[in-house]
Amino acid sequence: MMLRSWFIHLTAPFLNLSMRGKMFSLFVLVSILPLLFFVFYSYQSVKEQLINQTYSGMTLATSQITSNLQNKLNNYSKISASLYLDATLQEYLSKSYNGSADYLDAYRYIDNVMNNVLITNPEVNDIAIYSTNPNMPVDNIFIKKLDDSIRSQPWFTQVQHTYGNVIFMINQGGADNLLPAETQPMFTLVRYLNYNSLNFPYGVLTIDVKESDLYALMGKENNNKDIYIVNENGIIVSCKDKRLLNTDLGKLLPGHFKSGTTGRFESTYQGEKVLVVYDTGANGWKTVSIVPYSGFMAPAIASSNRILLMASVCILFSVVLIYLVARMSTKRIESLLKNIRRMEREDFELENIPMGHDEIGQMSFALHKMAGRIKNLINEVYKKEISKQESEMNILQAQINPHFLYNALASISALAMQHKDPKIQDMVSHLAKFYRISLNKGKNLISLNEELKLTKYYLSIQQIRYEGLLHVHFQIDEAVLVHYTVKLALQPFVENCINHAIWDDDRGITIIIRAYRSDDDILVEIVDDGMGMTRQTLEKLRAKDEIGFGISNVDQRIKLAFGDAYGVSIASRLGIGTSVQIRLPVQGVL
Repeated sequence: MMLRSWFIHLTAPFLNLSMRGKMFSLFVLVSILPLLFFVFYSYQSVKEQLINQTYSGMTLATSQITSNLQNKLNNYSKISASLYLDATLQEYLSKSYNGSADYLDAYRYIDNVMNNVLITNPEVNDIAIYSTNPNMPVDNIFIKKLDDSIRSQPWFTQVQHTYGNVIFMINQGGADNLLPAETQPMFTLVRYLNYNSLNFPYGVLTIDVKESDLYALMGKENNNKDIYIVNENGIIVSCKDKRLLNTDLGKLLPGHFKSGTTGRFESTYQGEKVLVVYDTGANGWKTVSIVPYSGFMAPAIASSNRILLMASVCILFSVVLIYLVARMSTKRIESLLKNIRRMEREDFELENIPMGHDEIGQMSFALHKMAGRIKNLINEVYKKEISKQESEMNILQAQINPHFLYNALASISALAMQHKDPKIQDMVSHLAKFYRISLNKGKNLISLNEELKLTKYYLSIQQIRYEGLLHVHFQIDEAVLVHYTVKLALQPFVENCINHAIWDDDRGITIIIRAYRSDDDILVEIVDDGMGMTRQTLEKLRAKDEIGFGISNVDQRIKLAFGDAYGVSIASRLGIGTSVQIRLPVQGVL
């Protein structure tokens, strides 16, 4: 059942088309869809091949860069290991010096070792040891003081917990980060010197290498793509744009890197869709290559454009032919539809157009016969039904006026007997204004503005009777006042609030009357904070087993005037209050 409903809903737009539209749509789908599918399939095939070729090339290049990077890092680690394991160097750095003669031998040895490292490894820009020995003289070239400025560096705490292993970092100008800002960025290896004595470190070794030495590994591969070297935390270590060094690549390139693996994914980089390929080295560093789709997809787009151009020409030619065939096939149907539309406008004098004797001709003959019968029936049935409905509305309207009149006169009589008070004059005046509007020269419909005035006059009468107990608030959208409703649509509900909802004679009752527009309808609500109703009472009220005369009257008159889609709905909770909603159509203004 659900499948059938879904199918009907899906095919409804097609079924509502004209016959020419159905034929045209069907022919277009049959001829054009295969062509469009071919264009799409060709584009997707070329695209997939180009992506795979690009991925293979990027994977090979990225893997080679990662391998070269790992070899270079291992070489730097070996240089630091040779100094870390140098027992003589450890002895000189740990020794207590009393005179100049004592440290001359140390400086000769240290200068010789450091210079040998610089000479044999030209990629090393600078090398230094920050000594913790208070008696060790410093030359501020190879031996420097481990002071507070070094201890405050971000890497110092990290290197203390490496147990002699190396760490790598990028900074502007070397490990001490004290050189001018325009100095070329340095790639720095840092190692804690604590060989054979983990609890008694004797210094920190730093080896500075220009970041360009790392970038040289990928400089030749940077054509039509961007390559980044990032550490295990995703921080950029080397790239073309030096301003991005030491920043998180994840902020520039949303995506997912699987640690320790090689892979690819699609992402957005600088507002453009890109293919990302990455490879991870043994130390956790990654080489990330970024290639924009616009670069390698140009051949696929050009090929698809050519196919699409040829397809467009074929489609245009097909559409013209299909339209001509559909027009020739549906010309008689259009003539038949023209007669049907004349009947829709209540013009039953149809044109006699030769239609043949096939199915369409038979439909035309039946249409002429039906037009004659409808013309005869419309006066006998339709006009009688309208007269009947108008009579019912007049009877229902007449029923409610005495109902209120008896109640109002009873109130005036009771008040006159109890109090000889001028208020009776006001009550009678409001009653006269009330009936002046309600009679309305016999008309059944009045504007919402007049209906609200009528309700206010009624409330004025009741406020004299129930002095201080009625608290009424109006929330009216003035735009709806020009539209119309049936007479006495609000008064019965206000009367019920007063007669049945007041449960505290000291507190009284609050009544809120709203009127506003909701889409193509007008909603009028009467809400009170009275005693409310039980669920059983409300269900009986909705079933109209025990519904009040005035409420039933309003609901019937609205439905007779505007249709079954409109009328009265009621909601209530015992001890909280009652809400009545009247739904009216927007059907012009009076």
